[in-house]
Amino acid sequence: MADRLEALLTHFSVTARVFHTGALCGINDLDGEGATGQLHLVRRGEVGVSHGGAEVLRIERPSLLLYPRPMAHRFITDVAHGADFACAHLQFEGGAANPILAALPAFVCLPLEEIDGTQGVLELLFEEAFEQRCGKQVLLNRLFDVVLIHVLRHLMEQGQTRAGLLAGLSHPRLRNAVVAMHEKPALEWTLDALAAEAGMSRSVFATQFRDTVGCTPGVYLQRWRVGLAQQALRQGRPLKLIAQEVGYGSEAALSRAFKAQSGLSPREWKQAA
Repeated sequence: MADRLEALLTHFSVTARVFHTGALCGINDLDGEGATGQLHLVRRGEVGVSHGGAEVLRIERPSLLLYPRPMAHRFITDVAHGADFACAHLQFEGGAANPILAALPAFVCLPLEEIDGTQGVLELLFEEAFEQRCGKQVLLNRLFDVVLIHVLRHLMEQGQTRAGLLAGLSHPRLRNAVVAMHEKPALEWTLDALAAEAGMSRSVFATQFRDTVGCTPGVYLQRWRVGLAQQALRQGRPLKLIAQEVGYGSEAALSRAFKAQSGLSPREWKQAA
């Protein structure tokens, strides 16, 4: 079976950078400004989490708190004893255009024990986080990357993603068509060919895809191709080669799709990026 996450993370990476390890005591506010999301791991202690309203989420066991997009939040802990945290900023390559980011809910809270396969990684992460060793920052960044991949797996397997890319990758049949588009964007995909990849009839596939992913297969393919083109433009590659690699026969055809998707021509988009 094709790897659902490999092509996605290859083209649209997510990187973590640790900014805090240790205890947080009393009230701590994170303003949610800037362009990065945040991932918090609570190793020990009780924590109240507020997002500006009167309701406070109570956390009483080791947990993960994921904020894919900037979002103001407050942590409330015991003034004297606090709670042990390891926290990282998340940078989604391509910003708002990153399809992983677009598919994630605004906030995710998971007990660590419910995330399969992470026990060893978390033990090493917490050991590094609360010790002073050479290479600590670099190693913690990598370990947070690994934890995030486990979280993406968990959300897909549990159906906790929003309508969009990850919802499509969670579907037992649609995911085959989505992965096919990811791995071979230059092919002249037809609705019949994609339905065959999914093992479904043309009409059932079209309906299921629209209901699950939130758009038609044709629109999704265009978004994926344009997203790849944007990545290549950031790398300074010539538009003519990009057009061939992402499934458009000419620069003009890619430019039309690009403008339909982003509202800008490739040149205008690159100047604004």
